[in-house]
Amino acid sequence: MQVHVLSTNMEMALAAATKAAQWLKGAIARKGHATFVAATGASQFEFLHALTSTSGIDWSSTTMFHLDEYIGLSETHPASFRRYLKERLIDRVHPGTVHLIQGDAPDPQIECQRLNRLIASHQVDVAFVGIGENGHLAFNDPPADFEVNDPYIIVELDEACWRQQLGEGWFASLDDVPHHAIHAISMSIKQIMGSQAIVCTVPDRRKAQAVHDCFTGQVTPLHPASILRQHEHADIFLDADAASLLKQ
Repeated sequence: MQVHVLSTNMEMALAAATKAAQWLKGAIARKGHATFVAATGASQFEFLHALTSTSGIDWSSTTMFHLDEYIGLSETHPASFRRYLKERLIDRVHPGTVHLIQGDAPDPQIECQRLNRLIASHQVDVAFVGIGENGHLAFNDPPADFEVNDPYIIVELDEACWRQQLGEGWFASLDDVPHHAIHAISMSIKQIMGSQAIVCTVPDRRKAQAVHDCFTGQVTPLHPASILRQHEHADIFLDADAASLLKQ
């Protein structure tokens, strides 16, 4: 794992996008195709803008998988991560193949099985991820399951996770959160860690405590993103605010 601290969110996003583009271009050059995983959330705004503005990536030679999605939300809901990805990535660069999580599928378990069959035939070249205010990786809230083998799993979201979603404006209030959306379909920790490379982008002072907890001390399910320290090709990009509680 390597940690990169940049002064501003924009500088961080550009540096992360440069690294992400290198992995995508490298995979396409080696084998004619790249498979990647895309994250969402406010932390990814600038990164995705920088990445989709990067020239020289043959997006038609890529396959995209989706990191997580609320159960029960339609694609048109403002908090839907499918909607987010279509607006900020898919409709901008048009990846060759896109596999989105159907959060409003009639049976979430069957949806997980569908996704698990699809991703089983792919080696993920690079996963784009963030870190939650509670240290979560994807929607694997603490204590995260580091051992489950299924690529996609159903998880229950904790209170800290919901406070972050409300704070970022995806829901107006708790009353606007559908009851079934306290659960989500998430890519598992093992599946994320099975990626050839990971590009993790973490801006903002509100993430500083999570950054400190995950990248100092022990690797533990209580700080899910701490597992990234065990990945050989994980690049962690922080702005100065997110890194403010780390020792120099």
